Amino acid sequence: MGSNSKPHQDDDYIVMLPFLAHGHLIPFLALAKQIHQRTGFTLIIATTKLNVQYLRRTSSNKDDDSDSGILFAELPFSSSDHGLPPNTETTENLSLAKVIDLFHASRSLETPLRNLIHESIGKYGRPPLCIISDAFTGWAVDVANSFDSISITFTTCGAYGTAAYVSIWLELPHRKTECEEFEVKGFPKRCRFHRSHLHQFLRAADGSDPWSTLFQPQLMLSLKSHAWLCYTVEEVETLGLQVLRDYIKRPVWCVGSLLPQAVLNDESCSPSSSLRFSKQRVSKEVGISAEKLFEWLDSQEPKSVLYISFGSQNTIGATQMMELAIGLEKSEKPFVWVIRPPVGFDLKGEFRPEWLPEGFEERAKEKNRGLLVRNWAPQLDILAHKSIGAFLSHCGWNSVLESLSQGVPIIGWPLAAEQSHNSKMLREEKGVGVELTRGALGSIVGDEVKKVIDLVMERDGEGEEMKKRANEIKLQIRAAVKEEGEQKGSALKAIDDFVASILAHREENVKNKEILT
Repeated sequence: MGSNSKPHQDDDYIVMLPFLAHGHLIPFLALAKQIHQRTGFTLIIATTKLNVQYLRRTSSNKDDDSDSGILFAELPFSSSDHGLPPNTETTENLSLAKVIDLFHASRSLETPLRNLIHESIGKYGRPPLCIISDAFTGWAVDVANSFDSISITFTTCGAYGTAAYVSIWLELPHRKTECEEFEVKGFPKRCRFHRSHLHQFLRAADGSDPWSTLFQPQLMLSLKSHAWLCYTVEEVETLGLQVLRDYIKRPVWCVGSLLPQAVLNDESCSPSSSLRFSKQRVSKEVGISAEKLFEWLDSQEPKSVLYISFGSQNTIGATQMMELAIGLEKSEKPFVWVIRPPVGFDLKGEFRPEWLPEGFEERAKEKNRGLLVRNWAPQLDILAHKSIGAFLSHCGWNSVLESLSQGVPIIGWPLAAEQSHNSKMLREEKGVGVELTRGALGSIVGDEVKKVIDLVMERDGEGEEMKKRANEIKLQIRAAVKEEGEQKGSALKAIDDFVASILAHREENVKNKEILT
């Protein structure tokens, strides 16, 4: 347990409010564990019933008692009241049109959150030390202030991606020029952005459209919070952090990668140890047995396999899927491809052979060249395997951190949100990736796929340089969470400094009240 400069009381607690998406829920849970381990505080994660069930399954581990100070509070929510399908409480498997409905629906959690804090005050005798809320739930800042608690915003994205996303949404710089490229407030002039970096609804935003009227007020409220926590490592994102801190004009503490400690200790997977790291497996069905998957990976040469996945809720178009498969065959590189139906089809539906070149999967099996994994795979476990040489990814921030924590370079295929900004940062600032295309329906041909795969997977030249740079970042990520005697990694120190700050803030509030009375 870490030490802090201000004393705390045994019944101190923190309330956390993640946004309704698995890519947000998991970092919130990991942050809660880290804070609890270093302070002994009780952490109350407030979310909807189905998300509470998901988090409980994800955090359950009979061999680990670190979750004992982490509580889950169910906030009443009915998706059908907001025009959403029954039992819809995350963005998973939602169309873009319905995702905006979920964003709007999440604001209905304000009254249940206020009720929860009233109940908590009755139980603990005081308001929470702070309310840590998602950047997309800016309304929670007003809730914290109304209870005389401290509001903290937690961005589950990296610093560069967060800074770009916030600045572009609030400034809409692409609407102020006819050029395809434009500057973004806060970023150096050399970091020019392109319209194709923007998702379709942001590209069309004018400040009065439904997405603008949703995002802009929430982000503006989040900018009024006491401070921000960022899901990144100080040493990895120096430029992004400088831009973010200058733009929001608030303290920003970098809480590290928040990955399981075992996976940061070079405990590579093997048949006997497979699936040790990725607890998300308890709520998913792996499309191939874990034993067969890892036996196959063990049979491959080190750094020889391309891992392909577009995240838990994304897919690509049928034409793009066909060309990707053609390029894979031409490259003759071993691969593991997490595959699901293309855009326009039920993501949970049966995968049709017609979406791939005739005989593609059979040839991959016969030549021992690749595996198709239906719907989901234990990503962190796979990336930790010694045979993985590169990751073809949508560049969601969780995936980026998981890949870099293993020293694996990235082939970017960003699809939504801030993913194109992450891909841009990986290429231009860190030199650990290339970009194949953008968007689910982006232009792509098999020959270009082969060219890019060959570049990143080569054993010398630029591909080898990418691997070296990725390995340097791996060491920075791991150093950030190490603690030896009095020496703390930057992420652990940041959490301790954050805790010291909110305790000092409370002490100051108490003194001010005493003076007034």
